[in-house]
Amino acid sequence: MTGPVRRLHPLTPLVRGWKAYAAFAVVVGQQVGLERHGGARIAAYALLAALPVAALLGWLGWRTTSFGFDGEDLRIDSGLLVRRSRRIRLDRLQAVDVVRPLLARLAGLAELRLEVAGGGKQAEGGLAYLGEADALALRAELLARAAGVARDDRPGAAPAEPEEHLLHEVPTRRYVASLLLQGGTVVGLLLVGVAVALAVVLRTPELLVTVLPPLVVPAHTVLVRGQADALFAVAGSAAGLRLRHGLFETRHQTVPPGRVQAVRVVEPLLWRRRGWVRLEVTVAGYGKEATVQTGTLLPVVPAATGWDLVDRVLGAEVGEHPGARTVPLAPPGPRARWLDPLAAPVLGAGADDQLLVVRTGALRRVTTVVPHAKVQSTALLQGPVQRRLGLASLEVHVAPTLRVRARHRATAEAGALLVGEVERARTARRVARSERWAEAPVEQPPG
Repeated sequence: MTGPVRRLHPLTPLVRGWKAYAAFAVVVGQQVGLERHGGARIAAYALLAALPVAALLGWLGWRTTSFGFDGEDLRIDSGLLVRRSRRIRLDRLQAVDVVRPLLARLAGLAELRLEVAGGGKQAEGGLAYLGEADALALRAELLARAAGVARDDRPGAAPAEPEEHLLHEVPTRRYVASLLLQGGTVVGLLLVGVAVALAVVLRTPELLVTVLPPLVVPAHTVLVRGQADALFAVAGSAAGLRLRHGLFETRHQTVPPGRVQAVRVVEPLLWRRRGWVRLEVTVAGYGKEATVQTGTLLPVVPAATGWDLVDRVLGAEVGEHPGARTVPLAPPGPRARWLDPLAAPVLGAGADDQLLVVRTGALRRVTTVVPHAKVQSTALLQGPVQRRLGLASLEVHVAPTLRVRARHRATAEAGALLVGEVERARTARRVARSERWAEAPVEQPPG
């Protein structure tokens, strides 16, 4: 390594191995109740003896893990019997997250997770665990190197965290109300209320046993998502957007400029009267992560504030722009009602020189905004019914997991959209900013 060799925090084996220790305790507790069978005490002693062995293996794993900078790469060496050396190219670094699970927070530790573009199954790397201050300093250094800023490898030359300013913080009352006004939550509460009422009126408590178990999975999903998106705040900094969220497991995510592939503005039916929207962002390198962890830009926000934030995010991608709301959206035409009578009045698509905007959905209205430079490929889709009605759909491939579709356009219009999008994407890619955004030319304010 060209830089100093670094190690994880000494408490890493303890924090990593708590599940194994808990499993040992459960098994020992079960064996205590089997005393009459004989040999249970011996089994318990054997399990207790395995604890120091597990602790030794954990310590050896920690001792044989090191990391440091090797030229333009972050190098992570690990392995006791079989040594592994992984290199993470910093010029392909997409995002850096600081994750604090509950036990790690109690110990003052944090995990650093790195997302790399084009890595397939190797797209994610991590360093678990570091001291909180060390994790924040290393995140700042990684982002600076990924930006193309020269760093000093000498000890004591750690970069400072870039200054940030709060853009929006979700109030707890609004967040709880948004969870209660989700369609799945409302349906679940109605089913529970009806089941309880019927059980009381008919005096059949066993009815609850039939109705409630199927609701466990949806309820668990709401709770998991609820704790993950709680206490959500978005801040801006020179290193990109800073996202902070989480109740039990907190996350500090950094989305560097130039890495946003698309932004979605989601309007659930029950939120429209209050004027709320949900913002979701697609970032390169995050394709296989769960949406609750990486896709949320803001879980609930007033529509005007949300669109202002969309313009701010896309401003780092396309430069000066009057705003995504200014892009005119054309309806699909009356024949689209034969294929999608509910959503046809909502469908819309439009583009200007910098952005493609597509609106879909009836009950859950979704407006997707894509910079032309992020479009990877385009396709014209036409099923047999569409062909008979003279309709076609334009599909734009933005990322492996994101395909944006302008549905049920007139065939001639869809063809024109396809040709225009190909040309606009080609032009946008030619003038796209450098991935190392610190090396891009800086526009000076008028003097």
